[in-house]
Amino acid sequence: MLRRIAAVVVTLIALVAGVRLVAAPDSGVRRQLAFLRSALDDGAAEEAQKSFPEGYFFLYALYGLTSVDLGDEQEARWALARLEAPAGRAPFSPGLTPAYGVFYQGWTNWLRGGILALRPDPELRERFEASSAALAAAFDASPTPYLTAFPDQAWPVDSTVAVASLRLHDRLLPPRYGATVTRWLAGVRSRLDPATGLLPHTADPVTGAPGSGARGSSQSITQRFLTDIDPAFAREQYLRFRSLFVTRPLRLGPAVREYPPGVAGAGDVDSGPLMLGVSLSATTVTLGAARVQGDEGLARALGNYGELLGVPVSTPWSKRYAGGLLPIGDAFLAWSKTARPWVSPPPSPPPSLELARWWRAPLLAVLALAVLLAWIPVARVGVRRATAAPPHAG
Repeated sequence: MLRRIAAVVVTLIALVAGVRLVAAPDSGVRRQLAFLRSALDDGAAEEAQKSFPEGYFFLYALYGLTSVDLGDEQEARWALARLEAPAGRAPFSPGLTPAYGVFYQGWTNWLRGGILALRPDPELRERFEASSAALAAAFDASPTPYLTAFPDQAWPVDSTVAVASLRLHDRLLPPRYGATVTRWLAGVRSRLDPATGLLPHTADPVTGAPGSGARGSSQSITQRFLTDIDPAFAREQYLRFRSLFVTRPLRLGPAVREYPPGVAGAGDVDSGPLMLGVSLSATTVTLGAARVQGDEGLARALGNYGELLGVPVSTPWSKRYAGGLLPIGDAFLAWSKTARPWVSPPPSPPPSLELARWWRAPLLAVLALAVLLAWIPVARVGVRRATAAPPHAG
C-alpha cells in the first residue's frame, strides 16, 4: 500500500510538472503583487537591504514598475513615494552628479514617467521634467557615457536605464533630449567590451573604458531598456547577448550564464549563487528582455522552466515562488512577466532559437522515467502475489 501511495504521489507531481512545461505559463502577476504588497508591509524591503545595497530600492521600484504595466496607478504611486522618501535615498550619495547617482535617478525617473503615462498630473510632470533635465545635464557634461552610481563606481546598465527615461520624456512631453541620447549612443558604441561586443559590466568612472567584461546579470537588464533607446542597436546587442549567454545546462532547459563562454568567474551580489555557471537572477530578467524583443519562443521557454523549477505556491489570492523566501526574486519575475516597450513600438520577432522548440523533450523524458521507476516496485509486488497464489481448484 505504501509503495502504491508513493507511486501515485510521484505520478501526480510529474503530471503537474509536465503541464507546467508544455502549457502556456500562468502569469499570476496580480497574485504575485498581492504577495509582494503583503511582504513589503511586513518589512521585506528592509530585510532585502541587509543583503545588498539596492535591496530596499529594488523591491519598491520593481513593484511600482509592474503596477504601471498593469495600469494600477495607485500602487505605482505608493511605491514611488517610498523611493522618494529618505529611506529610498539613504544608500546613495547626495554629492554625486546627478545627486544620489545615476542608479537612483534613472530608475526613479523611469517610474515617474511610467506613472505619468497612465494619467497626466501637473505636479508629477514638474518633478519628471526636473529630474530629466538633471540627468541630461549630467550626461552632457560627462566625458564618459557611464555616470557613477556610487562614489568612483560606474555600471553601464545604470546609465542605460537613465537614458531610457530621457527617451520616455521625449515620448510623453515636448522632445528635448534627442542630442543627448545620440551622443550617449556614440559614446557607448566606442566603449563596448572588446571580447563580446556588448556593454561591459563595469566601466572606468572617468573615461568610460570597460572595467570588466559583459555579464549576464547586468546584460539582462540592459537588453530590457536598450529597445526603448535605439531599436536597431538593441536588436544587434540582443542577438549577440542571446548567442553568448543563453545556454542549456545539462541539456535540460534554457537558462542564462553569468559569464560568456570561456570565462570563469564566481557569483556575487549581482548574480547570486552560480549553478553550472548559470545566474538565476539573469535568467529571470532575460524573460523580460525576450518579451520586449518579441522573442516569444525564448520568453515562453524561460517562463515554463521557471514554473517548473521555481516551485510556485498559488492560492486564489496570492502566488509566490520558492515558498516566498526571497521576495526580491518574485519582484524581478513579476516585472519580467509584464515586460513591454514603453517608448518604441513592439519590434518584429527575431530569428527563433532551436532550443525554443525541442528543449522540453529531455525534461519530459526524465519525468516519465521517474513515474516508471515509481511504479516498478508496485508491479513487482503484484507479480509476486500472482505467482505465489495457490492454483485455482476447478
